[in-house]
Parts: sequence; C-alpha cells; structure tokens
Amino acid sequence: MINKPIIIVAGEPYSVFLEIFFKAKKNFNYKKPIILIASKRLLLKQMKKLNFNFKINLIDKNQSNFKSLNNKKINLIDVEFKFNKTFDKISNRSNIYISKCFEIALKLMKKKKFSGLINGPISKKHFLNEKFLGITEYLASKTINDNKFAMLIFNKRLSVSPITTHLALKNVSKNIARQDIYNHVKLITEFYKSKFRKVPSIAITGLNPHCESNFQNSEEISTIIPAIKEIKKKHFKVNGPFAADTIFMKENFKNYDVILGMYHDQVLAPMKTLFGFDAINITLGLPFIRITPDHGPNSSMLGKNLSSSKSLVQALKFLDK
Repeated sequence: MINKPIIIVAGEPYSVFLEIFFKAKKNFNYKKPIILIASKRLLLKQMKKLNFNFKINLIDKNQSNFKSLNNKKINLIDVEFKFNKTFDKISNRSNIYISKCFEIALKLMKKKKFSGLINGPISKKHFLNEKFLGITEYLASKTINDNKFAMLIFNKRLSVSPITTHLALKNVSKNIARQDIYNHVKLITEFYKSKFRKVPSIAITGLNPHCESNFQNSEEISTIIPAIKEIKKKHFKVNGPFAADTIFMKENFKNYDVILGMYHDQVLAPMKTLFGFDAINITLGLPFIRITPDHGPNSSMLGKNLSSSKSLVQALKFLDK
C-alpha cells in the first residue's frame, strides 16, 4: 500500500476528542487512510448530539491488509464500551475499554504497515493512576526496554522537550541526570535528521531562577553544565544553560529549533502561550511515530461543540506527508 494508514485511538470516552475528530475530518482532506479505534455506539451517540453525519466503514482488526479503507467514511475498528445515562463522566470504569483500544493499536503497529499512531487524551488520574506518569511512559513500557524516550512538543517555528514529564515539582531535582540530558539531545537530533535532514540547534535551560542559586552545588553546577560540556564534545549543536524566563523571548528563541527544559511546565507553559494549540506532542524513541494532540480530555466542554480541532489537524498533517 502506497499510503500507509494512520491509526487513531480515540482515548478517554468522556472527552472532547470525538468532537475534534469529526471537525478535523470535515475540514481537511487527507491523502492517507485513517483508521479510528473506538466504540461504534459511542461514536453514533456523539455524532447525533453534535449534529455530524458520517457513514461508518467497519474494519476487521484481524485482516492481513486494509484494502477496504475509504476516507469518505469513518474507517472504524469497533471496541465494545458499555455505558448508560448515569455513566457520563470520567472514571476508572473506562479503563478496560481504553486498554483494549491500545492493545489493538499496538498489535497493528507491530506489523509496520502504518504511518503512525495518534491517541486522544487520557485521564492520568483514572487510567494511569500512579503506575505511569503519562501515556508517553505507558507506551514506552509496552514497546521498548531501554527506557530511552522523550516528549517533544513540536511546532515548525519552535519545539520544546522536558527532561522530566508529569512529575511533582518537589521531585524534579532528584530526577535530573547528565545521561538523561544526553539521551534527550540524541533522540531529538536523530529525529530532526531523519525527518527534516538537519541537525537541530538546541537551547538547554537551567533549573533554578536565572540559573543561579545561593547554595553550593546547584543542579546547574553539578549536572547541567557538565552535561552540556560533554554533549558539545560529541558535536551536537547545544548551548546553555539559559534562564527559562528569557530564553522564550522572541529575539532569543529565534536562534534555536528546540528548547530543552528541566520540567514540564517550565517549557510547556511558554510554548502554549506562544502557539496555543498549534503544536503536537511527539514521543521520540518508540519503534513507531506516536503523536497526540496537545490538549487534555476537557470533559467540561463535552457536547458543547466549541472545541478546536487545530492540534489534531496538525497531527494528521504531520503524518499525512
């Protein structure tokens, strides 16, 4: 098949994802076939509520090839999901359904006949509980053994990557190591070389305000600066450490492709301020391309038909090339 299909896991059933999926499908024509893994019953309910009307093309998950795909319809692998009128909010009752969806998707991705995997948002509180920090870690645990992966929030003007992901702030300093910084730089560089045929220029932030502290042996002195020196010797294009409050000024970040930060909100908060939802979350280090739109379940907006499909459209465009 010339145009390898894109797999989409709808994720949390009580989220706005199906709404943005309908909008993305209506407003953009894709060259590659799209296969959605979700509940047919839930899909029909959401279409009716949101006033969308797409025909459904049911797909057998066990078939050896997918010749019957048709993007004029929703190509659907139906996963049973039991719900009733009182079951209308995010809870751990969705966990079995979500697990089944990912199980099907990962089996398909192992066949290496697909362009990539997109998943809708998942409730970290209910689905992941305390076992995994995020879906990035969840998928990594099921597909790789060396624990070398990275979260890249990608925009063609500027991307960001946090060394630590969904971690309590009090634990960040204990989870920053020279090897982790090197692994992130290596994964990001390999991705840019493979996808864009360029060696990215990477700015690395410090951890403390202004990269300074009034105590001995700060993280900059003990870990970050030595890591940068070692990485430069390996001929990667890195600079830093930079204070996080100034590196995101336009006259500073214009010189870089990626800003590598020490923790989640240090780089994601300014990224969303600059670009809103015009960005996608790419997991680096997996045996396939995995992308998720850069937003959460946002169940408070469920059924209101007001959510933006911009991030999902960007994710699909990225894989549709």
